[in-house]
Amino acid sequence: MVIHAYNHTRLMEESEARVEMSVIFDSPADTLVASRILGHPHAYRRWEAEHDRLMRSVSRQTNVDRQVTALRSTALSLVHRKAMFDYLRDREITGRKRHRFFSLFYGSRDYVNAVLAEHSSYVRCSSSYLCTQYLAEHLMEDYALEEPLQIYEQWYGEYFRAFCDAALAETEEEKQAVAPMEVLKPLLKHQVAEARQAILQMPLKPAKHWREVQIRKSTGDTQKMRVLFAVQDRIN
Repeated sequence: MVIHAYNHTRLMEESEARVEMSVIFDSPADTLVASRILGHPHAYRRWEAEHDRLMRSVSRQTNVDRQVTALRSTALSLVHRKAMFDYLRDREITGRKRHRFFSLFYGSRDYVNAVLAEHSSYVRCSSSYLCTQYLAEHLMEDYALEEPLQIYEQWYGEYFRAFCDAALAETEEEKQAVAPMEVLKPLLKHQVAEARQAILQMPLKPAKHWREVQIRKSTGDTQKMRVLFAVQDRIN
């Protein structure tokens, strides 16, 4: 059966419905993010405009295979864009170090304005991230944005943490603590790049359903499981 490319209106309607569903069915964290979009008309209009631009990169593709690749690329970019607040939450960065963290990415920009801008971006990106996963699973039946994307997000988070931990280390004790991961940074960066390429190249209809694949998780920061590529080898 030939599946025609999805038009822009369909992608936006499905996305908007997914955000509305978050308030009822998702985790408390996702529900909170969605409520900050839905409960504030200005925030919703800004999210809608940004998500519209993201979906244009998908809807302009002329067939479903190209739309799938574009949607995967969009999802990967959203992992990067929400990484800052994920890091702040995971590391519980506060005080002076939090100021230094924002100066890494915003330079001399006013701290309060930088925090507000980044948090607003995080809320919008997190909402769009949920939408890309929903469109992949329920519309395009593309399971690369399930387990493989989760692995990519984990690996990118490890690289981003290594980068930020090293940049924020001040005392000799802190520098010694991050030294092992500092050495691993080139490997982590290479691993993320390989994972991105593998996801973009995965077939739309794998021989083995992604939900049947057992994903092994790493047991420490320095133990990297190359599961994604092993899975890809089995389905190609």
